[in-house]
Amino acid sequence: MTSHKTGTREEWLAARLELLQAEKALTRRTDDVARQRQELPWVSIDKQYRFDTDEGPALLADLFQGRSQLLVYHFMFGPDYTAGCPSCSAIADGFDGFVVHLANHDVTLSAVSRAPLAKLQAYKRRMGWTFPWASSLGSDFNFEFNVSFTEEQQREGAIEYNYERGGHAMDETAIPEPVAVNAAMAGTDAATYTRERPGMSAFVLEDGVVYHTYSTYARGLDGLWGMYQWLDRAPRGRNETDVWWLRHDEYGKR
Repeated sequence: MTSHKTGTREEWLAARLELLQAEKALTRRTDDVARQRQELPWVSIDKQYRFDTDEGPALLADLFQGRSQLLVYHFMFGPDYTAGCPSCSAIADGFDGFVVHLANHDVTLSAVSRAPLAKLQAYKRRMGWTFPWASSLGSDFNFEFNVSFTEEQQREGAIEYNYERGGHAMDETAIPEPVAVNAAMAGTDAATYTRERPGMSAFVLEDGVVYHTYSTYARGLDGLWGMYQWLDRAPRGRNETDVWWLRHDEYGKR
């Protein structure tokens, strides 16, 4: 016998119509926030960031691939990882399929990570992904967009992430379980793992000038994590107490 509240179809419909009003209000608020996002001032980028790509060395402007808009997913895959972050991998599973649709709407979506290009290419083949993925190894790009940090920054608590400053090196006796699990799955220790962080940045190319328009981090990525949008509509919601997901080729193998 279920412990969840039950009722008649009429009671369900009345509650559903009340919820519908809340959902419509949320949709309108989401539209308002999107407009605010698009009204942010653009900041020109004068620095010549360099990347390694499947097509060879590239500048930031080259990542647009002839389009006027660029969305970058800052994928957690540091030089010392043996595999990409499993959480970032779940997000990438979601966006891999619609990259082609964005490309046909004047938007390039590319992942960027600090791991060497050969590591990214091998992992991309393993995952069966087709989206563009550039290595920023040797560039300041990740550091200046606040998704990569040095050991010194971590040790001194000088990390600025999600527009907040803080983040001391972790006490090995008090590492949160989700961090430890993800670090192990990425083939590294928690301190090394957390020197990379997830994020998303947007850019526009106009009259030969690249402008930074937007960046988001942490829970700001929730809306881009496709599986959670579905779980939020499932009967038991997210229904989680710790890390439960694996890379898509690992289910049934553990």
